[in-house]
Amino acid sequence: MEESNRQKKIAGVLQNDLALVLQKMLRESGQLGIIISVSKVTVTTDLSLSKVYVSVFPPDKAETMVEELNVLKPIIKNQIAQKTKHQLRKMPDLVFYNDDSLEYIGKIENAVKGEEDPIKDPNIIEKRKKL
Repeated sequence: MEESNRQKKIAGVLQNDLALVLQKMLRESGQLGIIISVSKVTVTTDLSLSKVYVSVFPPDKAETMVEELNVLKPIIKNQIAQKTKHQLRKMPDLVFYNDDSLEYIGKIENAVKGEEDPIKDPNIIEKRKKL
């Protein structure tokens, strides 16, 4: 089912504000050398839940960072609710996910160039088993 205009608008507002809040939190916590970006936000049709996909650099810190974000969810949600109080009546719950699409694209590029053999990559083999 396609997203409604309302869902898209809310997702856009959340994406912009989340990016600002997350970058500010990183700076204040003193975690240097980590870059986090909000690559996509989707909102359910009842506007009660939003899935937040984040890209983290360096990629080896991604899983840890996503776990931390899900632990800090109440604090992040409160900050976003303050920023969006004039735009949103109800703040949807947030669930953070790792967006590893850039890493995946990099692997495809390396395979095309002949630098890596994706068939023998243990990470890709493990992902195939999960499917």
